[in-house]
Amino acid sequence: MKENSLLDKKSIAIIKGSKANWKELAKDCVCFANGAGGKIIIGIEDTENEPPAGQKIPDDLIEKIQKTIPALTHNVGVVPVKKEADNKAEYIELQVFRNSQSIASTSDGKYYMRVSDECKPVLPEDLSRLLAEKNAFVWEEKVVRSIPASACDMAKYDQFLKDVRSSERVSEFVKEMTPEEITDYYFLTQNGILTNLGVLWLGTRAQRAVLHYPPAVQFIRYDENENKVFKKVWDDYSKNPKELITAILKEIPDWNEFVEVSDGIFRKNIYNYPPEAIREIVANAFAHRNYTMRGDIFINLYHDRLEIHSPGLLPLGVTPSNILSKSVQRNALLAKLFYDLKLMEKEGSGYDKVYELLLGSGKQVPEVIEADDRVIVIIKKQIVSSEVLKLMDKASRDLQLKQKEVIALGMIAQKEGISAIDLSRSLNISKPNGLQYWIGRLLDLKVVLSKGKTKGTLYYVNPEFIRTTDFIERTNLKRIEPYRLQELIYEDLKNYPESAISEINERIGGEIKQRTLKAKLDEMLDSGLIRKEGERKGTRYFINKKL
Repeated sequence: MKENSLLDKKSIAIIKGSKANWKELAKDCVCFANGAGGKIIIGIEDTENEPPAGQKIPDDLIEKIQKTIPALTHNVGVVPVKKEADNKAEYIELQVFRNSQSIASTSDGKYYMRVSDECKPVLPEDLSRLLAEKNAFVWEEKVVRSIPASACDMAKYDQFLKDVRSSERVSEFVKEMTPEEITDYYFLTQNGILTNLGVLWLGTRAQRAVLHYPPAVQFIRYDENENKVFKKVWDDYSKNPKELITAILKEIPDWNEFVEVSDGIFRKNIYNYPPEAIREIVANAFAHRNYTMRGDIFINLYHDRLEIHSPGLLPLGVTPSNILSKSVQRNALLAKLFYDLKLMEKEGSGYDKVYELLLGSGKQVPEVIEADDRVIVIIKKQIVSSEVLKLMDKASRDLQLKQKEVIALGMIAQKEGISAIDLSRSLNISKPNGLQYWIGRLLDLKVVLSKGKTKGTLYYVNPEFIRTTDFIERTNLKRIEPYRLQELIYEDLKNYPESAISEINERIGGEIKQRTLKAKLDEMLDSGLIRKEGERKGTRYFINKKL
């Protein structure tokens, strides 16, 4: 029972005893109501899967929840139910309903929204955007035109049923349903009538063309001067999202282009743009775009990069800096359909898969830009270096690394050493010890080494592991031993007395972090090796005596 965007766990103390905090519970209810709804499990601690043995829930506590939460919130619907766990102890399952049209708030006028497994405040300037998101959330299951399921494109209908029943991601319970029950289960129909989602997936060309707004895709290739040289458009609305993705991958020959990289006596082919990464990003553009606003999906191929433009902004709570770790579903029903039919890696953002594929191919991580009316994802064509590529290939092949480990190793290798603070920032890790889940077994396997402690820890690729990949690493000063750094500083000050710290750093290479240099200078001051004059930016260092 893991906390996520639809589930939260709370101690029974939040509603019972002298430390009861009803306002905190009300805030969490507002979060779920403004998101996709969800459940709050009261009586099970965050780190546990069962309530404490012998825990009993009095009936009047259920009644108190029903009275208190509506009094502390606006536009929030809840249903508390007492449940019994396997250990016979009791807990409360508080169902919070999604507020599909209006915005929920606390009684004192504060707004919140559930983002991944956290409750985030909604700032005043984001209220209009939240209201727009509300309309996007309900688009899928709306019935705009009374089109009976029998009038859909029967070829697409049959293919959909075949895809569902052949997917290992779909439970046997669903596969054994009747065709009508399956379309109802995926919200493609309501009482035999096609929903917007049903028209998008099963409708005829004419039915899909009148959607508000049907998806269209433009592929444009540019030359080195960024002049258009080729264009292909899928805008006749004859294809559903799955067929569009298939067409994009099959009908563009550029996706088959690759470079050959030496791999011992063999040659290894590295795609300019990994097809799986393209599939994942394009699938995300379909699954998470705003279908209540006009705009085509653009796939722009330049000589050095690929840009994929999706209309609309990122879902509220997701930013370019946290897209790897945050998961907010604008079109939750469409995202589930994409996942169950194996069109995308998972129901969340799926960017962890893209990171894994690109870093594993020795390429930079994707750049995500949120413009005024669109989200742009940029993939660079160039391999960072053949050395990094060989390293990633060997580590993945020999060590069978997990996805998070591949991503962490790729970031460490490309930076030739990175501090715990910078790595946490790149992975958007804010929780204590969160980095250890990404580093995983890299330290135990000795493919990555570390020096320093806590926030000052520096991670770098083990030189011994590097040597076995048959390439020579470029020498750098990031991992210089402390005594070597001291000798370097002393020699520099002997030649250039009365120097500022920035001048010292620039002369000895500029690769050493200034805080590391400052710490060593302070040590040398304490030991009497050097002296200083001035304060702050005016500080200058001098040799005090010979080593």
